[in-house]
Amino acid sequence: DFGVYVAVELFAEGTMRALFSLLFGAGVVILAGGDRPKPAGVYYRRQLLLLAFGLFDAFVLLWTGDILVLYALAGMALYWVRNLSPRRLFALAAALFGYLLVFYAAMFALIVIAPDDMAAAFQPSPEALASEALKFRGAYGEAFLANAADVLALYALGYPLFLGWDVLACMVLGMALYKIGVLRGARSGRFYAVLAVVGFVVGLAVNGFELAMKTGSGFALRWVSGASVVSYDVGRVAMAFGFLSLVALVCQRGWLGRTRRALATVGRMALTNYLLQSAIGLLLFHAVGFTLWNELARHQLYLVVLGEWIAVAALSVWWLRRFRFGPMEWLWRVLTYGRLQPMRAPAASP
Repeated sequence: DFGVYVAVELFAEGTMRALFSLLFGAGVVILAGGDRPKPAGVYYRRQLLLLAFGLFDAFVLLWTGDILVLYALAGMALYWVRNLSPRRLFALAAALFGYLLVFYAAMFALIVIAPDDMAAAFQPSPEALASEALKFRGAYGEAFLANAADVLALYALGYPLFLGWDVLACMVLGMALYKIGVLRGARSGRFYAVLAVVGFVVGLAVNGFELAMKTGSGFALRWVSGASVVSYDVGRVAMAFGFLSLVALVCQRGWLGRTRRALATVGRMALTNYLLQSAIGLLLFHAVGFTLWNELARHQLYLVVLGEWIAVAALSVWWLRRFRFGPMEWLWRVLTYGRLQPMRAPAASP
C-alpha cells in the first residue's frame, strides 16, 4: 500500500489533471480561435451541455469529484481570452499561478500559526463521517442527498477559492503552448527531449521533497491538507511537461504505432469513458451495486483502476471500428448543432 502511495505521489498526483487542463485549453483555441472559429452561440451551447453532463455525473452518478462542471465554467471564461497573443497568455497563466502560490502560502502559515484550530477545522465531525458512509452504504435516495451536500459545499468554497484557479491556470498555459506549437508536436525533437528531461528532473525533485516532508512529519496537516503545499504546482506542471514531451517524441518518431492508435480511440471517446468510469464506480462501491466502499486496500483499488483502463481501451477500440463517435460524443454533437449526425463508420476501403 505504501509503495503504491509513493508511486502515485511521485508520478501522477496532480500531473494528469494538469495534462488534461493543458489539452482543454488547446481545445478552446481550436474551437473558438484560429482561422475558422466556431460561432459564439455554438461554443457556449457546447459548454452548457458539458455543464449538464457534469451535473449529471456529480448528482446522479454520485461522483463528488466530478471535473466536468468546473471545466465547463472555465471554458466559458476562456472564450474571452482566446485571441490573446502567446506572450499575454503566458503572463496571464503566471498571474493565476501566482494567486495559487499566495493562497497556498497563506494556508500553510495559518496551519503553522494556529495548528490546533486548523486541525479542528479539517477534522471531520462524527456527523460528516456518518454522512460519508451514507453516501455509499445508504439507499440511493439517502446517498443522493448526502452526496449533494458535499457537491454543493465544493461549489461554494472549493471552486472559487482555489480549484477554479487551479484549472484556469493550466488551461491558459495550454492555450499559449498550443499557439507556439508545443502541443501540436511542431517543435524539434531536441526541444522535446530537453523539455522531457528538465520536466522529469524538476518534477521528481519537487514531488520527492513534498513526499519526504509528508512522511517525515508523520503526515502533518500543513503537508497533506491539499491546499497548503506551496511547491505543489511546480512539481505537477513540471511532470506534465515531461509526459507531454515524451508523447510528442513518440509521435514524431512513429513509435508504438498500434498502441498510439488504441490510446487515440480512448481520447476520441473521452466524455463517454469519463462518465462510464463514474457509472462503474457507482456499481462497485455504492449500495446500488456491490458496496465495496471501505472494503479494499489501497493497492487493491489500483487493481480496479487497471481493470477499468483495460476495459475502457478495449471498448473504445471495438466501438470506433463500427461508429464515428462515442455515444456521449454523438449526443453532445447532436445537441450542440441541433441536427442528427451520421453515426455509422464508413466501410473500410480495400
